[in-house]
Amino acid sequence: MKKEETPSIASLKEAVVNHHAKTPEEHFDRVVNLVRVLRSECPWDRKQTPESLAHLLLEESYELVHAIDEGDDTELKKEIGDLFLHLCFQVQLAEEAGKFSFTDVFEALCHKLISRHPHVFADTRAETEQEVLGNWENLKMKEGRKSLLDGVPKAMSELLRAYRVQKKVAGVGFDWPSDEGVLDKLVEEIGELRSACSDQEREDEFGDLLFTIVNYSRFIDANPEDALRKATNKFMGRFRKVEEAVQASGRGWPEYTAEELDALWNRAKEGR
Repeated sequence: MKKEETPSIASLKEAVVNHHAKTPEEHFDRVVNLVRVLRSECPWDRKQTPESLAHLLLEESYELVHAIDEGDDTELKKEIGDLFLHLCFQVQLAEEAGKFSFTDVFEALCHKLISRHPHVFADTRAETEQEVLGNWENLKMKEGRKSLLDGVPKAMSELLRAYRVQKKVAGVGFDWPSDEGVLDKLVEEIGELRSACSDQEREDEFGDLLFTIVNYSRFIDANPEDALRKATNKFMGRFRKVEEAVQASGRGWPEYTAEELDALWNRAKEGR
């Protein structure tokens, strides 16, 4: 780790409050100094560890994605800032522990991106996205990984984790030749789910079905996490319309028949 000199907290506080930042670099320095001040002066910030902040880092990532989905640029700007704050906090904690600094982070990032893009910075050829992905995985193996699947985060949602695993193995040619084969496999998995007898068998077959559905998503260029999130949001929007109709009627939910609720649902689908 490269040792970087840190000014006194008093001078950092002065610089943070009475700033004259204009360039992105100056604003970056201000945020980094702000985190250093908080670590020194705020009781809550002093208590934090990389582990205690991990779940908040995930929450901020989800909130950023939500802002993107909503097309809300004002919230997107705020959520990017919140996420950036957490990244700064993690580096600050690492620096305090003598592990690494921002300089080390950026050097490692640039080295990785340059070395893994030989088709840009060297003489390797890659004309298609698939060739780029294949080169990427081969380079990772040369860096010392024992398996293509090393590095797939366990903290991912299982839907996205399955997608990542499938993309990795597809990158080296371990894949279905076409989407028709995956659709045939879906039919097969549905049949096996219908035939399952015990709860454990049904769970196993349901998992296989989900895994195959995720596999199919790659062939239609749909990220399964994004597709499911959009479907959930669509369902929620339609259900709210059903709720409004029920509330406006003055009747309670138990008073509605399944057929009546289905009719309200169809009206919501039609946008009425």
